[in-house]
Amino acid sequence: MPQKESRLALVRRARRINRILAETYPDAHCELDFADPLELLVATILSAQCTDKRVNMVTPVLFAKYRTAADYAAADRDEVEQIIKSTGFFRAKTNSILGMAQALCDRYGGEVPGKLKDLVTLPGVGRKTANVVLGNAFGVPGLTVDTHFQRLTRRFGWLDETDPVKIEHEVGTLIPKAQWTVFSHRIIWHGRRICNARKPACGACPLTALCPSYGAGPTDPVEARKLVKTGPFS
Repeated sequence: MPQKESRLALVRRARRINRILAETYPDAHCELDFADPLELLVATILSAQCTDKRVNMVTPVLFAKYRTAADYAAADRDEVEQIIKSTGFFRAKTNSILGMAQALCDRYGGEVPGKLKDLVTLPGVGRKTANVVLGNAFGVPGLTVDTHFQRLTRRFGWLDETDPVKIEHEVGTLIPKAQWTVFSHRIIWHGRRICNARKPACGACPLTALCPSYGAGPTDPVEARKLVKTGPFS
């Protein structure tokens, strides 16, 4: 049995991983298209169980038709459903968007609040969505614990948790707070491009020396490079 990693060693390894990901993905950013906090909030709600590419195909029509929270609150449900239908779960997403918009009008003067405690009170908005909006529209550091984030942090051997809130708090103790948002992008980009869910491209990964899961996918560089993906992504 390998010796258990000390807390200090874990923190150092996590920060080395972060530095290498920063070098690998210097342009990592949110891959949803948006111009303001409301657009990002709507796009993030639509991105559940859907690719960013598909969301970005739908939102230009949606954003042109509905520009304010009041517009969404007064929207015809059937019209919204038709526009967003291709993103999947369109009835539930429509409920969330219209309910969220009404709550913004009722409680926040139609403006998207810039605090986590307020955002999570909105229909269809959990911590993950709230952190996406805070980090990318307000510049408030936040960790976006999506499926990629959960998979990679477990593969890195940072934790055994499956609860997103516990994962968020634990990883928050490993990575400097100022980098939480961009670190989330780096992790998500790596999960979409190299550390795939079914067969990670281990032989093409820059983290091989730091990852205890090395070998979960092909280690031969030629075979691994065939698995590396390019965007746009889910």
